[in-house]
Amino acid sequence: MLRTLAIRDFVIVRRVDLELGPGFNVLTGETGAGKSILVDAIELLVGGRADAACVRDGAERAELAAEFDLPTGAALSAWLRDNALEGDEGSILLRRTVDRSGRSRAFINGHAATLAQLKDAGELLVDIHGQHAHQSLLRAAAQRAMLDAFGEAQGLADACAEAYRAWRRLETLLAEAETRHARIEEERAQLEAQRVELERLAPRAGEWDTLSEEHARLANAAGLLEGAQAALDALSEADGAMAPQLAALAERLRALSRHDRALEAVVEMLDAAEAQASEAARTLRQYASRLELDPAALREVEARIEALHAAARKYRVAPGELPALAESLAARATELERAADPEALRRELQAAQATLAERAQQLSAKRKRAAQKLGRAVTEGMQGLAMTGGRFAVRLDPLEAPSAAGAESVAFEVAAHPSLPLRPLARVASGGELSRISLALQLVLRRYAPVDTLVFDEIDSGIGGAVADVVGRSLRQLGVERQVLCVTHLPQVAAQGDAQWSVRKNARGTAIAVAVERLDRSARIEELARMLGGAKITATTRKHAAELLAG
Repeated sequence: MLRTLAIRDFVIVRRVDLELGPGFNVLTGETGAGKSILVDAIELLVGGRADAACVRDGAERAELAAEFDLPTGAALSAWLRDNALEGDEGSILLRRTVDRSGRSRAFINGHAATLAQLKDAGELLVDIHGQHAHQSLLRAAAQRAMLDAFGEAQGLADACAEAYRAWRRLETLLAEAETRHARIEEERAQLEAQRVELERLAPRAGEWDTLSEEHARLANAAGLLEGAQAALDALSEADGAMAPQLAALAERLRALSRHDRALEAVVEMLDAAEAQASEAARTLRQYASRLELDPAALREVEARIEALHAAARKYRVAPGELPALAESLAARATELERAADPEALRRELQAAQATLAERAQQLSAKRKRAAQKLGRAVTEGMQGLAMTGGRFAVRLDPLEAPSAAGAESVAFEVAAHPSLPLRPLARVASGGELSRISLALQLVLRRYAPVDTLVFDEIDSGIGGAVADVVGRSLRQLGVERQVLCVTHLPQVAAQGDAQWSVRKNARGTAIAVAVERLDRSARIEELARMLGGAKITATTRKHAAELLAG
């Protein structure tokens, strides 16, 4: 969910800060007020194209930042770990700057990031529907994943991908076995010697860190013991030690506090200090009793460290990476052993191919059933969204051979009117139609799509009246499970929002500034009345606006 959005010197926006909540959020304002600029800012933050025109006149650079909630266990969490872009737990911060020359810089959680990384992260955070291109629904991989989720076929899809990877690996091994027999034997011998050497050394996961800590303790045992004893003397055992003095001071002031209760607070502090000093002394005494000088143990640890260091230098890895190296060498040795027997590999390859074909066939059957069901559901949803007679279908085209994604390609197709043929969703021309088709899809797929924040622009293009009311209620329904942001000119849509934001363009001399304000109930009635009646607002339009908001 998009939590905050900060915009500085972007197009005509000098400074805007939004704190957004869950549910259905609407952005309203007069034509040209800058509502779509906020959508453009979000699109830029998730990898959209930037140029010098993004920078406000007179400013050195435009700067955009957004903070999103990051659900625990989300796919994006793993992606951030893999790309070393982690930040605060439970959130992700995107930031982008564009200078006057058009040069752009991107940051994720404060780390410099590439535009490709920003796009990858954005695809898991936001879908923008309308005239913008950043929509997961338009990508073939996302359409396939949604169909599989809708048809409860994710497990089969994963199994098919696993079977494909296993088949490809065996195919590669067989090619190696047939063309590189001599080199394979040489590599096998070398790997075997390395494997045996590391097996004798037997490095354990986490051993290097444990040894380093143990070595530091043993090597500094004398200093640690001396320091602990000195501290123990100062606290409790030497003449004039702290703990007895603190106790004596507390007793003296306790007697005086009978004459002035203001000293009681000081007595409590001294009692606490004496208790802490005594506890520290007891802990130090126990520590010193366990600490002992052990030259033999130190020599043993140093010998082990040197052995690990020598192996790490030989294999050009860090000492802590030796256990992983041993595992990888063993795995590669097993592969080469198999590669030394091409006939056995051919049998394995045939079995793997049969497994892939079987899993792909099962996946195809599930996809076919899910495609028919999804097509009917989305077609039904389109009928109330100014697309009477429109159709939606999922097209499955068989591939020549199964791939990691199955035995067919998946494409979402639509016809917005009865007279039009079905075409790929990505080729729907009208921004308003595309937004409404996306809305119908999202209502059906809202439990399966991976993106939590949906932005709709142009969804009210070419509609009004009862259809606008249906669109508004549909967006509100979608907002129950997802965060929805919608730019709208229609009061019927705006009235359904859980929260409403007014976007205004103010002129101060030659300067133009955009202001964004969250509206309370009375302000919402005024804004809805303006949307209903234009510049002249009457008691009747206010009454109608209040009825819309209440309904």
